[in-house]
Amino acid sequence: MSSAASDVFISDLKDPIYPDFIQQVLDDAAKQPRILLSPESAMDSAREQTGLSDFGDMEFVGRLSLIMQQMDADAGLSPMGRTLSFGFLVRNLVQRLRFVDLMNKNPAIDDLPFERPIVIAGLPRSGTTHMLNLISVDKRLRSLPYWESLEPFADPAEDLQLGDEDPRVQRCRDQLAMQDQIMPYFKNMHDMYPEHVHEEIELQFLDFSTMLLENYALMPKWRDYYLAHDQTPHYQYMKRALKALQWQRGPDRWILKSPQHMEQLKPLKSTFPDATFVIPHRDPVSVATSLITMVTYSARMSRSPVDAHAIGDYWVDRVERMLQACVRDIDSLPAEQVIHVNFDQFMSEDIQTIERIYALADLPMTDQVKHAMQAYIAANPRGKYGRVRYDLKKDFGLNKDALYERFKFYTDRFSVTLENK
Repeated sequence: MSSAASDVFISDLKDPIYPDFIQQVLDDAAKQPRILLSPESAMDSAREQTGLSDFGDMEFVGRLSLIMQQMDADAGLSPMGRTLSFGFLVRNLVQRLRFVDLMNKNPAIDDLPFERPIVIAGLPRSGTTHMLNLISVDKRLRSLPYWESLEPFADPAEDLQLGDEDPRVQRCRDQLAMQDQIMPYFKNMHDMYPEHVHEEIELQFLDFSTMLLENYALMPKWRDYYLAHDQTPHYQYMKRALKALQWQRGPDRWILKSPQHMEQLKPLKSTFPDATFVIPHRDPVSVATSLITMVTYSARMSRSPVDAHAIGDYWVDRVERMLQACVRDIDSLPAEQVIHVNFDQFMSEDIQTIERIYALADLPMTDQVKHAMQAYIAANPRGKYGRVRYDLKKDFGLNKDALYERFKFYTDRFSVTLENK
């Protein structure tokens, strides 16, 4: 699998090889009755788990129905994939029930201020995670750890005593331990742990309108529906969820990040009009190559067979759509609130780049914060677990030069440095 300590080649990308006990789990899942992917069954399960019944505005059910129809129609979804898909939909319905219950009992949450967030809106694999992690060491800002993004609203029955670890953290740890058994090289691409600072895109699941769903199945009809509808109401729903989390645990100024924001700049501006918008740019061929490798590797969790070419074609198209939306809407953001960041410069001058972001956001850089950032960098060097190497042609049947031509509208617009031309 690896030719050197720093190079990892995933030889079973298309034909996954699992540990024996994982293979047994997959075989057992294949023998179980086919899970019914319907809104009614998922909502009934969420009601049973919580004892709650108020989902709030029920207009989300139409979207949930389309999502589940698309998952059901995805012939490549494995029996385990159907189980996992049903499970995460139920999990988010559970969270919606608890969110609605919390807001009904505490309506003043809606009146909380939500001022001047820093919002990172860039492609996946463009340095956004490193940027988010650096800024999140600044405890003057509220961020979202991974465990909290999965279960933002706790089960009231899990009454915590002072000093106890939140059981949501252990559930996240257990999930990641299983993931590590199935995908041992995932951490080479995107290191995850319960306290890892994550994206608020998970909160958009509460209203069942997010591009994150496309990570779980090939759903072109859902993609088209999502892109054809104004996402502003769903961004507003997410903002209410962020306020609820802020009410549970401060501080009240946020650092946010999601690749979805890059194609939703108008809803983003409408929802967070006083934000500082950070737009990272990286060679889109490098981004697409890294992204489709990560998505293909992750597909072993839920797809059989793993069709690398189909996944590559889908996500190259998806990256192009995101870039087109960014080019189309970038001038809708107030220029005085926007900072563009070149990937190469950020990688070589990361703290200096953060200082420029802070200056625009009117947030003083302190020695304490700078030292915390330096400590994070020292503990988390780039390629900490070894870098995954990619082969566009061999693994995905894609031509690098054709992709550069395809993305030229974007690289020309933002003078993006081409890494592999």
